[in-house]
Amino acid sequence: MKIDGDHIKLDSFLKAVDAVSSGGEAKFLILDGQVRVNDEPELRRGRKLRQGDRVTFAGNSYQVE
Repeated sequence: MKIDGDHIKLDSFLKAVDAVSSGGEAKFLILDGQVRVNDEPELRRGRKLRQGDRVTFAGNSYQVE
């Protein structure tokens, strides 16, 4: 997914790629350890993603461009 600016927060990114339906759902799944960023578990919903980062969730992988 291409982003405007230099970063996007993880919870916003998950909503933008339609991986979740709401911010609340994103928060729960992130805190539950179900989301990985660059192959590492990520528990911070406000994690700033930048170009080149890869987010993995529920068997799907999304590249930040």
